[in-house]
Amino acid sequence: MGRYSFTMKREHALSGDVVAPPSGCSVATPALEWRLRATPILSERLHVFESLREKRGSETRVDASEKPLSIRLADGRTVKGKAGVTTPLFVAQSVRVKGALVSKVNGELWELGQPLEADCELQLLGFDTVEGKQAAWRTAACVLGGVLEGVFGAKVCREGASELGFYSDHLLDNGALSLSDVEDRCKDAAALRLPLSTLELNVEEVRELFQSCKLRLQLVDEEMNGSPVTVYRCGDSVGVCAGPLLPHTGLLKFFKLLQLSPVTLANQTESSGLMRLSGVAFPGEKDKDEWEREQEEARRRDHRRIGTDQELFFFNDVSPGSCFFLPKGAHIYNRLTDFIKSEYQRRGFTEVVTPTLYSTALWERSGHWEHYSENMFTVTSEGSQTYALKPMNCPAHCLMFEQRVRSWRELPLRWADFGALHRNELSGTLGGLTRVRRFCQDDAHIFCTPEQLEEEIVSCLDFVRSVYRVFGFSFHCLLSTRPTPCLGEPEQWDSAEQQLERSLQHFGERWELNAGDGAFYGPKIDIQIRDAIGRQHQCATVQLDFQLPIRFDLQYVGQDGQLHRPVMIHRAVLGSLERMIAILAENFGGKWPLWLSPAQVMVVPVGGNSESYAKQVVRQFRDAGFMADLSDDQGATLNKKIRSAQLAQYNYILVVGDKERESGTVNVRSRQGKQLGRRPTDDVLTSLTLLRDTRSNLDEF
Repeated sequence: MGRYSFTMKREHALSGDVVAPPSGCSVATPALEWRLRATPILSERLHVFESLREKRGSETRVDASEKPLSIRLADGRTVKGKAGVTTPLFVAQSVRVKGALVSKVNGELWELGQPLEADCELQLLGFDTVEGKQAAWRTAACVLGGVLEGVFGAKVCREGASELGFYSDHLLDNGALSLSDVEDRCKDAAALRLPLSTLELNVEEVRELFQSCKLRLQLVDEEMNGSPVTVYRCGDSVGVCAGPLLPHTGLLKFFKLLQLSPVTLANQTESSGLMRLSGVAFPGEKDKDEWEREQEEARRRDHRRIGTDQELFFFNDVSPGSCFFLPKGAHIYNRLTDFIKSEYQRRGFTEVVTPTLYSTALWERSGHWEHYSENMFTVTSEGSQTYALKPMNCPAHCLMFEQRVRSWRELPLRWADFGALHRNELSGTLGGLTRVRRFCQDDAHIFCTPEQLEEEIVSCLDFVRSVYRVFGFSFHCLLSTRPTPCLGEPEQWDSAEQQLERSLQHFGERWELNAGDGAFYGPKIDIQIRDAIGRQHQCATVQLDFQLPIRFDLQYVGQDGQLHRPVMIHRAVLGSLERMIAILAENFGGKWPLWLSPAQVMVVPVGGNSESYAKQVVRQFRDAGFMADLSDDQGATLNKKIRSAQLAQYNYILVVGDKERESGTVNVRSRQGKQLGRRPTDDVLTSLTLLRDTRSNLDEF
């Protein structure tokens, strides 16, 4: 088989201009002469890409008038530049900002090599930001795709990045991959400082570009839903990306490939032969070392290990993706539910109970059958009638709204539902409590007038803040705006987005624009929390919905006696209770705060005469609603009993002997081993009750 070389381009220090050696020349690195397999398919794909780029040139070229522009940086400094010439990369280098990987221009993600067009506010983002890490890992996926296709002869069908790293889905006819071998090849390829360029293509152009790979086209169609697709060129490889990339591959210094696993495709029961190679990459050794420390800490805090060690829950193949909560796990589950329900009473929410199984007629009416049926579990009843387990509650709540004529005096209606939901997640995506098939949400829907919308959004955000403060989470909000395609009139979207923005400004917490990431039926606010080890999770959401009230023809009688359309708000604070338990287990490292803890008090008797008193103390705490147990291992020493209770993560160990029995006291130790001293049992019970009922995270009283 013939071979050809990567075309290598090197950037000038500041200008960002590139110089390329003649096509076909070999480019050597200190320990490598890098080569790719030349196949007619790859050559033709590269030719089509360059033809499309040339065609796009005149359409997308920025006006190169070199008009002066002013660039304001996050630290308040102002830099001068020229429209169509100055890039964020040039700005980063000129003001000596190290480690920039991607940027934001007026809040919009912007590649470092893309020229600025007008006066703007510029943020330079490094690997310590979500956006910078994602740009690095998307670029690493491009490198991996090129290596798999050009070196190992694989057929790459999909590449991308997640919050955990990057991946490439591929087909390999012959041979097996060595992770270390692929890892070395990726590092060598990245060292060539290969430039990356992107094009936005329509569906027809994508089909022309990837005409030889039907599976890639199928995956693109499923994910992009007919909207424009961004494709990239990295050296002499071409693929699909879904976000900003780095200016060149040389910014990636370290690669670590983690796993090779089969990929299960939607609507496919048999193996497709598609494999996913996943990994992580880093711009510097410090970033790699930090990631390794985080991984070790994450392994120590893994909720699956904690669930097993503390006997909280388990999974069984008789019901894949559905959790069995043991008594201690059910205790945590119920405490979270009780917490939210107590907030409902204060905030004007009322609970409803709805069925689990519905005729497909409901899902066709709501529109879910067309867009979501493959993710729904179905059953067939007598008369060949098809029913589906509900994956969400909103259509049922619309049915409840339309049961009778509603008045403006009833609004807002705030209905909450803890019903079990089922979603047919692919088996390969299931992972502990974070992705399950059966789950419950603290789900609620608000039906209100347009005039009430802003106040309701602020109230929902305040609900989120009060709950997350209890857990000690810091958070920020994302305003996700109109995607392409979307349903509804532009004026309706504009008005809704403006109302959400005003609500966020009134709310007063940090928020960012997340352009184009709204639901197809309306804009939304997503809330991202940061846990104890710095990981971010998206749990709470507040979504506006214009379409369901239209599809169900929901109406209310206004003050003017006329019929009006209500606005619908989808709202969750904890989100999936299963996923929240996983997040909390890892956030606390299994050291549950007293109000959530399934192991709150361990009573340890010292000496035979104290056992009856110990049982009395256990009974007293259980009667007060505590999870209290008796240490009854006759053969264990006192120190061993205390140590065992600490390892089992009991919040408090109460040691009782003859002196405590005679004085009605207990000797209190905390989980951390701190001795809080001998105290009257009634006083300890009162103090712990206060800690529990106020949902305090303190360990001392």
